[in-house]
Amino acid sequence: MIHLGADDIAALLTPAAAAEAVGAALRDGLDPESCPARSGIPVPAGELLVMPAASATYAGVKIAGVAPANPGRGLPRITGSFLLLDGPTLLPVALLDAAALTTVRTAAVSALAIDALAAPDATRLVLFGAGPQAYAHLEAALEVRELTHLAVVSRTPEPAEALVAYARGLGLRAHTGTPSEVSGADLVICCTTAREPLFDGRLVPGRAAVVAVGSHQTAVRETDSELVRRSSVWVEARAAALREAGDLLIPLAGGVIAEDHIAGNLAELLRGGAKIPSDRPRLFKSVGMAWEDLAVAAAVLRAWTTVRETAVGPGSPAGKGRIVR
Repeated sequence: MIHLGADDIAALLTPAAAAEAVGAALRDGLDPESCPARSGIPVPAGELLVMPAASATYAGVKIAGVAPANPGRGLPRITGSFLLLDGPTLLPVALLDAAALTTVRTAAVSALAIDALAAPDATRLVLFGAGPQAYAHLEAALEVRELTHLAVVSRTPEPAEALVAYARGLGLRAHTGTPSEVSGADLVICCTTAREPLFDGRLVPGRAAVVAVGSHQTAVRETDSELVRRSSVWVEARAAALREAGDLLIPLAGGVIAEDHIAGNLAELLRGGAKIPSDRPRLFKSVGMAWEDLAVAAAVLRAWTTVRETAVGPGSPAGKGRIVR
């Protein structure tokens, strides 16, 4: 069985290729509403998440640990592995790093949403968070929009400054900012562990798109009820959002919106025909789904196989993937 770590995944799959893998699954007819639900199991260190998915070609399951105390130990908050299986036989094929896979697929999903919902001439990004997801989302957003300005908003100054320096190296005019800077944004991306709204939703201009990916818990949210009320709301799947998305469930419980406030899911957004307004904010709320992990894991394996089958030098990505016996 092939073992592919974080470095392998990063080397084998570009942000554009990851987004294409997710988009292809939807365009080929995958119905995100019918996919299995995530199971969350409380454990002393945090939570174990079990996420199965299957297609005719591959099946897979991600077992991810969410350990809130890990960052204080210098360890990643998200841990675990994704087991990729052959679809017809269900024999194990590959084991992938779950944290790296989660980072890549979350940003890939967001890139598809940004491409569909953000103004074509969007240049100004306000990015909440400065961890791995922030870097991945910056790179994914740059694949689909010609951004020129970046404001990084984070509770921790040093990681924020590091992300600003990285963005400047990419040619962006970047600085550390404040939540009020959403008032001048074309695009707002939230990838944090915040439990309460990050900014005043009344400040977001009607031309802006907002992507929120930080949570999948019913009582946790990054955006406030006012933004949700004002916005055209899009999700990966209605069923998943109404199970897990606190950003939507809290305003639903408060009577601010009704369930039909959700304009559509990601498949409807990508397949065309969806009416996307330009007179109010467009909000995409992501909770993360197992079919996305499967699509990206399969793309990683295909890339590894392609590189492996060519004349490969010792420093290549395929040379790093290990065979586990």
